[in-house]
Parts: sequence; structure tokens; C-alpha cells
Amino acid sequence: MAFTHWLSLFTVCLLGAVSPGPSLAVVLGNTLREGRAAGMAAALAHGAGVGLYGLITVSGLAVMMTGSPRLFAGLQVLGALYLVYLGLRGLLASAAGQAAADDPAAAAPPRGGSASAGFLVAFLNPKLAIFMLALFSQFLGPDTHWGTKAIMVLTVGLTDAAWYCLVALLASRPGALGWLRQRGALIERVLAVVLVVLGSVVLLRVLVALSTQS
Repeated sequence: MAFTHWLSLFTVCLLGAVSPGPSLAVVLGNTLREGRAAGMAAALAHGAGVGLYGLITVSGLAVMMTGSPRLFAGLQVLGALYLVYLGLRGLLASAAGQAAADDPAAAAPPRGGSASAGFLVAFLNPKLAIFMLALFSQFLGPDTHWGTKAIMVLTVGLTDAAWYCLVALLASRPGALGWLRQRGALIERVLAVVLVVLGSVVLLRVLVALSTQS
């Protein structure tokens, strides 16, 4: 996998993890209620859930590429359009509405252990499945080596786990929660721009490839 492609994948994964949402609320909630160890457990389990989604997505896309290359190309186009849509929606979203929706204090206490809560909030999130499908389809090709697929899965899982472990560590320090919430709007805007650029570039690349084949 080319370094530039990996860097693009890593950047989107990192910004997606940093973006406030229910996962952040669960990790912060466990940290604030039960301490750093509980937050770390939730973070590691969340990364495992994201990585498992990545493995399932890579396997399914590999089968699709082998069986129907044109169907996969169509999926790439839809995935790129979805990434652009997510970016544009993020740019147009109300910062005040996002902050209110993502307030960790308003999150319901998770049932069961911290690890199970972290895993389930990732694995039972249908938006994550769609996002993973749209993102991974941009970096796979018919001749993609299994080593590259493994790097993709490890990148998405470890990046997610590392970020939320950092969140758990920082959340136990005074003033850290306020710092994260104050920068939530900026993080959303950066992620939105990256998604629009990535989706647009990939869409152009796929359309050019299809035009040369016809």
C-alpha cells in the first residue's frame, strides 16, 4: 500500500474517531463515572469493534470485486458520493446543535461492563458500517494483496483505539473535557473538508477509469 494512500486512510480514520459522537460519550462517561481503567477498557473494546467491522468490510468487498468488477466500480462511485455528502452535511451542520447532541453528560449510562459498552456502541452502529464500506471501497482494487488489507484493518482499529485511550487519559485530568468540547466544531469542519476532497478525487479517478474501459 502506497504511503500516500495509507496516510489518506489514516487521516480520515483519525478525524472520524476524533469527531464527537456517541462513542466519545460512552468512553468519557465510563471514565468520569468509574475511572481511567474503565475508560481505557471501553476505548480498547471500541477499537476492537471498529477493527472487526473493518475485517468484515474488507472480506465482503473482496468477494464483490472478484464476482462483479462493474458492480464494485458502481459501489466505489456511490461510496465517493456518500463521503462527499457526509462532508457537505458536516460543513452545513449547526455547531450549537452538535454540541448539545454530543454532550457526554446527557448520555445514558451503559449497561454491563465498560468493555462491552465500548464494543457495542461501535459494532451496533449502522452508520459506522456504511461509512466503513464507503471508505474502504476507495482503497481496494482487484489485485489488492492480503497484506494491504491487513494494514487497512489494523489502521482503522488501532487508530480508533489509540484515540479513545488518549481521551480516557486526558479526561481524568482537570479541564480536559472542556478542551475537547470547545474544539468539537473545528474538528467537525476539518473532517468535513477531508471527506469532500477524498470523495471528489476518488470519484474523478473511478469515472476516468470507467470511461477508458468503455
